Amino acid sequence: MTNKTAIYPGSFDPFTLGHKLIVDKGLLLFDKIVIGLGENVNKRTFIPLKKREAIINKVYGHDDRVVVVHYDNLTADFCHDNGINFIIRGIRNVGDFEFERNVAQINLRLNPSLETVFLMTPPEYSEISSTIVRDILVHGGNPLQFMPDGITMDDLR
Repeated sequence: MTNKTAIYPGSFDPFTLGHKLIVDKGLLLFDKIVIGLGENVNKRTFIPLKKREAIINKVYGHDDRVVVVHYDNLTADFCHDNGINFIIRGIRNVGDFEFERNVAQINLRLNPSLETVFLMTPPEYSEISSTIVRDILVHGGNPLQFMPDGITMDDLR
């Protein structure tokens, strides 16, 4: 039996309930999930990389099927270099699907052995996005209801 590993790439700035849901669903399909903290030159991050990594490890540190890594090259290249053949992505709405489909097709052209698996977000999580949660944080609000249990405001500062 082969070990099936998938990467879940993103900035996770911050890591939300929606992200956790996708990782948990992914663990039903794959033996191991690599949460890839990638660099996106089009995004200015709010929470420093080490804090984002610590938050995710706080959520999944007990589960050896989940590993958090940082990389600064193309996801398709990272997957090729690390023997990963699957990407998981969450879909909340049609806009997400259109964007993610295009990215999946480009990744497949860059790395023909790389398949993207789309996982649907349930309706009660569809409005949660890192952008909205980050906006709540920036304006002094408390976003913890949109984040996994155990995360505190101190983790976000």
